[in-house]
This record gives sequence, structure tokens and C-alpha cells, in this order.
Amino acid sequence: MHPYKSAPSRSFWSRSVASNFDAAQLFSFEGPLLRKRDRIVSAGSCFAANIIPSLERSGFKYVRTEERHRIFRSIPIENMGYPNFSAAYGNIYTSKQLLQLIKRSKGDFNPIEDRWITEGGVIDPFRPGLRYPAMSEREFEVLRAQHFNAVLEAFRQCDVFIFTLGLTECWISKVDGAIFPACPGTISGTFDSAKHEFYNLSVSEIVDDLVGFFSELKSLARSPRVILTVSPVPLVATATGDHVLTASIYSKSVLRVAAQEFCRLEPAATYFPSYEIVAGPQAPSNYFNEDRREVSTEAVEAVMAAFLSNCENDGVCREPQDDSNERIMLEIERSELLTPSVCEEAMVE
Repeated sequence: MHPYKSAPSRSFWSRSVASNFDAAQLFSFEGPLLRKRDRIVSAGSCFAANIIPSLERSGFKYVRTEERHRIFRSIPIENMGYPNFSAAYGNIYTSKQLLQLIKRSKGDFNPIEDRWITEGGVIDPFRPGLRYPAMSEREFEVLRAQHFNAVLEAFRQCDVFIFTLGLTECWISKVDGAIFPACPGTISGTFDSAKHEFYNLSVSEIVDDLVGFFSELKSLARSPRVILTVSPVPLVATATGDHVLTASIYSKSVLRVAAQEFCRLEPAATYFPSYEIVAGPQAPSNYFNEDRREVSTEAVEAVMAAFLSNCENDGVCREPQDDSNERIMLEIERSELLTPSVCEEAMVE
């Protein structure tokens, strides 16, 4: 006898990947990922927004603390996904950007380069793609304070925080270490090699960031849990000088190891394998679109089917019970918010 003799089928490639593959069986955490009563907050890269419609259709409570007023429905929405999440922070690509967000919201970190003043308005370097920039510095400060309050309120309500790790590559301030969501100059602002530099995060740095963020989150929310995923979307470009393919594999490998290490350290954290479902060798070719970068609808559906099958609702989607005009309008707006949008990352081309 040896240990493999008693191992389950899921431990063997031939029995669980080459044949009889079931994405729902990749998850080994004891207990449901989500309970019906959970209040969910999420953040992450572009791929992260894909989970939200399925969660809401399945009856889960997705926390939203920063939404435009209904009287502004005739005005075009933000074009870079800022309204897609619990508060309008948009895509959070790196662990350092996530930690920075909660620290800035609490007033514990104030970047020196906190605004770019242009002829078209006052640009937020940390939300550079906002369609409607402030028209004065006073308006900018009021809107920023309102945003930070919404971020803090979302975290206070949070029972489960879902974070999709997207990138290791980032651009930082040489002055104070502030993390930009995109290289200055690609969307707005001006790149200055004396002030801005490229940085590629390591496993240990990402783990430290996640530990720091979770400590901050626990100071706001009561006994929160964390679900980590890794985005299967490859890099649109790399600043390492390497081929973008090898840079992508390196980045995703670092993120995957960091996620595993954080979950080993933190009992309240678990990892869900969306990356493996979409990018693993067992995945069908149609899980990526023709550019071999954008994830297809079929892939998102496969990920969410596996995710929801491990939740307390058993993956059952429920239609809204209230058919009032207001509810119908709300559902229309939800669908508009989650239509494909341009990511800051893609602007480097």
C-alpha cells in the first residue's frame, strides 16, 4: 500500500482531467463559498466585473454604495467600468493598488501627485478615465471625498470580499510610492521618467499587500471573509522588455502562488480557480475569442456555473420578484453598466 492507493479520482489526471472533468470539483474548501445572507463586495481587474451579473441574478446581495442618481440615466455612463463595482473605483489591477485604495479612503495615505490639472478639467490620476472630470479643484475635492466615503461604506457592509488579481506589472511614483492604475500619459497626464517608474511585483510583496489590506478591512467590517481569484486574461502589453507571452505567464504564475500563500496564512481566505477553468490545458479553444486574449461568454458562464454550484443557493438563478417600473429601469441600468468597457490597461496601445 502507498498513499496514492487511497487517493480520490480528483487526484489523478487521467480520471479527472483527461476524462470526467468537472470544473465544480476543482474547489476543495469546506463549506459554501457564499451564503444567502452574505453581503458581497468585489474588486479586481476587468475580468472581475463578469461575476457581478450572475451573483445578482442568483439572488445574492451585491453591495453598491456609489451609483449615479436616476435623473442622470440619459447621460452616457462611464466608459472604463468605474460604476461596475461596489463603489466607483473601477478596475483594481494590483494588490498594491487595492491596499492604497483602502488607506487613502481612511485618510492614512495622501499621494503628492493627487491631481492633474488640464484644460478639460481636473483629472484624478487614480481614476484617469472618468468621462466627467471635475471642472475645478474644489469640485474635485468634494467628489473625491464623496467617493472615499462610498468606498468605506462598502467595506463596512462587507461580509465577503471577492478580489481578482490581475497584474504584477505597475507604475509607481518615485516620490512617495503611489500606485497608478495605468502608466501616466496613456490615458491622461504626462509621463515623467524623473517621477514615474515601472515596477514588477514579487510573490512576497503581493502577499504582504494582501495581509495589509485584510488587516485594514477587518478594522471596518465584522469578521469578513475573502475569496481570491486570478484573472485568466493575458497582458495587453509588457514593460519588462520580454515577449508579452512569457511576461504574461510569469505574471499569472506569481499571482497564483501569492494567492495560495495568502490563503495558507489566512484561515478566512479561500481561492477559487477561475484562472485554471479558463486557461488550463483542459479548456476548450472557444474559451478565448479570436485574439486569444479576451475571455468568451462561454468561459465566463463555465466559471460562474462552477462558482455558484459551490454556493448556498446551489447555483439557482432567480428572477426579480418586483415587476414595478422602477425595478425594470434598475435592471436595464444594470445591464448597461456591465456591457464591455475599455480597460485602462488596454490604452497602452
